[in-house]
Amino acid sequence: MASDSEMSQSSKLESEEVAADTNPAWKGASKRRQKKAKETKKEARAKKEIFDTIIVGAGAAGIGVGIALAHSGVGNFVIIDRGSVGSSFESWPEETRFITPSFPSNSIGMLDLNSIAVGVSPAYNMRIEHPTGSEYAQHLQDLAEFFELPIRENAEVLQITNEDGVFSVETDDWTISSKNVIWAAGEFLYPRLEGFPGSELCRHTATLENYADLEGDDFLVIGGYESGVDAAYHLSKRGKKVTIFDKDDPWGLDTSDPSVSLSTFSYERMRDASFEDNVTLFAENAVSSIELVDGVYELKSEDGQVFKSKTQPLLASGFVGSHTLVSHLFEEREDGFPLLNERDESTKVPGMYLCGPSVRHDNHDFCFIFKFRQRFAVVAQSIASSLDIPTDEFVQAYRDWGMYLDDLSCCGQECLTC
Repeated sequence: MASDSEMSQSSKLESEEVAADTNPAWKGASKRRQKKAKETKKEARAKKEIFDTIIVGAGAAGIGVGIALAHSGVGNFVIIDRGSVGSSFESWPEETRFITPSFPSNSIGMLDLNSIAVGVSPAYNMRIEHPTGSEYAQHLQDLAEFFELPIRENAEVLQITNEDGVFSVETDDWTISSKNVIWAAGEFLYPRLEGFPGSELCRHTATLENYADLEGDDFLVIGGYESGVDAAYHLSKRGKKVTIFDKDDPWGLDTSDPSVSLSTFSYERMRDASFEDNVTLFAENAVSSIELVDGVYELKSEDGQVFKSKTQPLLASGFVGSHTLVSHLFEEREDGFPLLNERDESTKVPGMYLCGPSVRHDNHDFCFIFKFRQRFAVVAQSIASSLDIPTDEFVQAYRDWGMYLDDLSCCGQECLTC
């Protein structure tokens, strides 16, 4: 039996369906698209598994660009994921929440910061401002069901090849083909585990089920950006002593760019009494090595200091990203990220697209949902146009919602200091 909250979410989605009937973006899908979107896996296989587009990843980027594709009129596509819809979010530590706030601002034409679909507000659906990973995963599952997205779960991609303009995507069970591939597999399941001698002795925060069950009273945390502050906050709330090391100074940066500075959510938690009493910050002091000596972890910092703890150190060093798995299909930028054209398409292999937090253009970093969602429609338009599907109405509807960003000259503006 569905819970009250589940029934409430369902009724809200149904109410949005009525509003969707009057939204031009929804009207872009033809009857042919609607019919194909409802095909079962068995029916798709009977048609020799040839699609117009394959989306790899069923997280925020994969589900979001899938919705945009459907709105653009592209119907013959499929979304595949190594796990289930939103599984990367379900892997977050139980206590970790979104640093970006959700707010139902759609009525004034401003899309909820954590939304991946025009007209949809996670805050309205869930009545939560800072959802946990599990809560947001449920939101993605609700969206996938509401928009009837064609999804295949538990499909581990083994390799992607391109021959004569046709992609073959091989999984552990089957191989499918398409004219286009959108890589949207995200970052969280691919943590950065290296960086200094002894890093293998640490445990990455991405592998934690929760902070409540961590044993020990004194923690060393390597990395002081969002994940490091999040770990320190939850541990300090439980009376644990925490020492954070960072090669830079993420707590003192004078910039309003959320891709660089800490979120206001993190700054607010750093002012919590338990954080101020229990957490010590070492800025511009990178870790040079960690050793395990007689059951004690010894951390040496670049300034020559030695810190000891019986508790396994925590890595909050970010992620290498899943794009490294398909590096053969992209040229590489100087910073190691894929080189993309103005449509977020590979400059090396036409028809290979990238969506999600690894998208980079010049000095612009699209690492958050409210940033990379603005490129979904750019990719969808490119694919729809290649299939001779008119896109003017679709593009205008997405542009009206702030979900179509093709002019990057507006990016990078700093806030005024008052």
